[in-house]
Amino acid sequence: MTTKKIEDKIDNCPAEEVLKLFTGKWKPQIFRLVVDNTVRFSSLLREIEGSNKQSIASSLKEMEHDGLLERKVIKLKPLHVEYELTEKGKELTAVFYQLERFL
Repeated sequence: MTTKKIEDKIDNCPAEEVLKLFTGKWKPQIFRLVVDNTVRFSSLLREIEGSNKQSIASSLKEMEHDGLLERKVIKLKPLHVEYELTEKGKELTAVFYQLERFL
């Protein structure tokens, strides 16, 4: 009977859900860069050493889906895409800074 209670607590852990938002290739690095400024896709590729287009694009899509980032297409010549934090993302900055300070 105790096993069931432990499983229920683990399945309903809100902290785990928050940590999942930052789990994945380059997500913490992307979030850190977007906290300070609106960023372009190309600048993420330059700033995150070892990254590639596919992995950055995949992480950005997941972060958009999770409601952390907003994608904006700027219709100037040349056309470019910028990313910025949503309100949900801004609310998580304090949590993110706490995680950074832990170590």
